[in-house]
Amino acid sequence: MNNKFYITTPIYYVNGDPHVGSAYTTIAADTMARYKKTAGYDVFFLTGTDEHGQKVEETAKAKGLSPQAWTDKMAPRFKEMWTALNVKNDDFIRTTEERHKKAVTKILKTVYEKGDIYKGDYEGKYCVSCETFVPENQVGEGDTCPDCGKPLRIVKEESYFFKMSKYQDALLKHIDENPDFILPHSRRNEVTSFIKQGLQDLSISRNTFEWGIPIEFAPGHITYVWFDALTNYLTAVGYENNVENFEERWTNGEVVHLLGKDIVRFHAIIWPCMLLSAGIKLPDKIVAHGWWTSEGEKMSKSKGNVVSPLDEIKKYGVDAFRYYLLKEVSFGNDGDYSEKAIMTKINADLANDLGNLLNRTLGMYKKYFGENIVGNAEYDEIDNSVKELFADILVKIDDHMSRLEFSRALELIWKFISRMNKYVDETSPWLLVKDKEKQQRLAGVMNILVESLYKIAVLISPYMPEAAQKIWTQLGFEENIEEALLENIKEWGLLKEGHKLGEATPIFPRLEIKKEDKEKNPINKNLKIENPINIDEFSKVELKVVEILEVDKVKDSDRLLKFKVKDKKNIRQIVSGVAKYYPDYKELVGKKVMAVLNLEPVELKGEISQGMLLSTEEKKRIKLVEIDASVKVGSKVK
Repeated sequence: MNNKFYITTPIYYVNGDPHVGSAYTTIAADTMARYKKTAGYDVFFLTGTDEHGQKVEETAKAKGLSPQAWTDKMAPRFKEMWTALNVKNDDFIRTTEERHKKAVTKILKTVYEKGDIYKGDYEGKYCVSCETFVPENQVGEGDTCPDCGKPLRIVKEESYFFKMSKYQDALLKHIDENPDFILPHSRRNEVTSFIKQGLQDLSISRNTFEWGIPIEFAPGHITYVWFDALTNYLTAVGYENNVENFEERWTNGEVVHLLGKDIVRFHAIIWPCMLLSAGIKLPDKIVAHGWWTSEGEKMSKSKGNVVSPLDEIKKYGVDAFRYYLLKEVSFGNDGDYSEKAIMTKINADLANDLGNLLNRTLGMYKKYFGENIVGNAEYDEIDNSVKELFADILVKIDDHMSRLEFSRALELIWKFISRMNKYVDETSPWLLVKDKEKQQRLAGVMNILVESLYKIAVLISPYMPEAAQKIWTQLGFEENIEEALLENIKEWGLLKEGHKLGEATPIFPRLEIKKEDKEKNPINKNLKIENPINIDEFSKVELKVVEILEVDKVKDSDRLLKFKVKDKKNIRQIVSGVAKYYPDYKELVGKKVMAVLNLEPVELKGEISQGMLLSTEEKKRIKLVEIDASVKVGSKVK
């Protein structure tokens, strides 16, 4: 594999404005692209818009516009949003472009000539919003879409089909041989479980509306969404018009797709099967993130709780918004957007930890030595421990970023920031300056602090590029931090004697949390505990983290699911009454949850239950207590 790195977001549907979910995906892709550049890779970052389909055609007609005029109006909104969020994509693809139409025509022809496309008739239930046919066993209550909840339409028409079932075994083999092909691993388990139920051939054409790419070998038919939308990833790197670039970037480079969990099956099943048929290398990683709620509730226009990225960056700044999204939740898990949480993070992590370190360091340096870096410095064993920690963190950050674990990488960066704040207290420059015999040691301490900030700026630059640049500027560096390389900050002693420092100004001012928010949670000193137990009684309960291996419905029960779980040493079965709340219960495979393991086994509807899965209840909805993917199976809960 060469040093080419190609990362994509899904192409976003033009019928709606960009929102916090699409912002999250795109910021994550931008961060990964920037990180790979600092690691020395030749990076290509693609995003764009999905502009064909029945829903677009109907919406345009309702607004008195042609579909092209409607998409021309909507596509720029996404470009404007990404600019506002400091996203620097290398290409923005629209599926209405000629280059894309040619690429779709090429892949369809290739697959057709291989004998993997045939003509047939299709009758089934179709969701216009999701642009997908829904198998009968997945139809929601009241003939609704299991994904978006909207009513399904009965569609009967002549269609061309792709022999997706032909590639079931080959796809399972590829997933098995490439453990990180689908991330996080909980999604991998969900996908493999779905495939093993048996893949069906896929309808790939429509003839009941006109807004799409015509199929050359099928007069009157247009390309159904997936052979159109998914092929954009090939189009942008020259599949149809630049073979040399395509070979470099796709065939021989690393390819990573980022997307929301709602479209993971399309990307991890349909897309690989298409590529297998066309004789094209599969992407290296397909990474699916979770959904965002707002203040604990699902976002809804009717509730007025939809998070607008543009509003948030006006309040907090672009970098603070980017930092919160990437730090707040492990990539792959669902997240909750909270005003109080983002303000707390800004104050604690950005203003206090990072901001204070920068301001204290520059303030002391100029006070003790003036604005130029001094030489003749003396170093101590504590300095070596700082250097060792930094070297260790660089390696671990790269490991986490290889799996797009942004929050884990940021935790490591903040571990180093915290260490440097502690270093200030341990070395006490304000005491050293009073001792004439320790001026060389003072110089060593202050130089370590300044250089640590130089390195910290490079580390945070993929996540918070503006703040990183400001730190460099305050340290007296005029170079563009986007050109910085991790390789060049591994060593110490980078700041030369005589280098002139810049002016220190707060990058992240503290936010004032409203008084009513501070007093919102007073302690009830007269709290009465019902049915109290002591600590000895509680310690008898065996609470552990388990991983869900399999999930199935209990026969003759609408309420019960049976879970096969692993608790490090044993595999056991636990029956839980959560079926109503998990219609897509197969998605739970691979999740880590909390369980009570020393309950007396009981029989429920003929199934043995050897424990209890812990859950929460809020607004009449039950949710299993999920544990972060980084926590080991079998860990005790104390």
